[in-house]
Amino acid sequence: MQLVLLSAGKGSRLPGLYRKQPKSLVKVKKRSILDHNKNFYSKFKSKYIVTGYKSEKLKKFINENNFKSIKNFQYMKTNMVHSLFKVKSLKEKEIVVCYSDIIFDNSIFLNLKNVKNKNVILIKENWLEVWKGRMSKKEILNDAEDLKVKGKVLTSIGGKIKKSLPKYQYMGIMKFKKKDFIKLKKFYFKINNKKIDFTSFLNSVIENRIIKINVLVTKKFWYEIDTFKDIKFTERNL
Repeated sequence: MQLVLLSAGKGSRLPGLYRKQPKSLVKVKKRSILDHNKNFYSKFKSKYIVTGYKSEKLKKFINENNFKSIKNFQYMKTNMVHSLFKVKSLKEKEIVVCYSDIIFDNSIFLNLKNVKNKNVILIKENWLEVWKGRMSKKEILNDAEDLKVKGKVLTSIGGKIKKSLPKYQYMGIMKFKKKDFIKLKKFYFKINNKKIDFTSFLNSVIENRIIKINVLVTKKFWYEIDTFKDIKFTERNL
């Protein structure tokens, strides 16, 4: 498997003090977000990190962890989907894509490895327990995204929650077959929307039947760092 780590963001929802570096280097329990997941990254022989905001700050991490780096120079005008498709070298049959603002159980690597010949995204089952510690009920309704599954297949993702809360929440970790990754890239450039967010892109992929995406459900720990409150909540619960 080949890893693509998306690390171009600056953390616009964090206080200014934290924006002196890329969001992925924000400290949680005196360790950067990236450092918490080093064991996961170490499992990959072929790995790329896509940088953007204050990319020079990531050089030490990149060198120490044997990443190849690619810079999205348009990071201020684009989104993570554009960063993803800056990767041109596909050396493995499967491509694992991972957000860099999450801290998670590193044994998730084995879950991904054990899924054969399928495109999958990881979704968390007991997500609401975590989110209640991060924000109010009203904020959850505004911030969480709808997600629908039929059997083990993703049928809809993204968009506002209209009625009841979904059973699952997207984790920002996924795996694509190489041939389907190429299909996704072609589709991205066809729709010509450099600011499309990741879940909207995946939903469009589903609606246009570009590829089939299965789900991999987990209850393993996972924390997302978007705000100062997220940092404090994660530090209390790690």
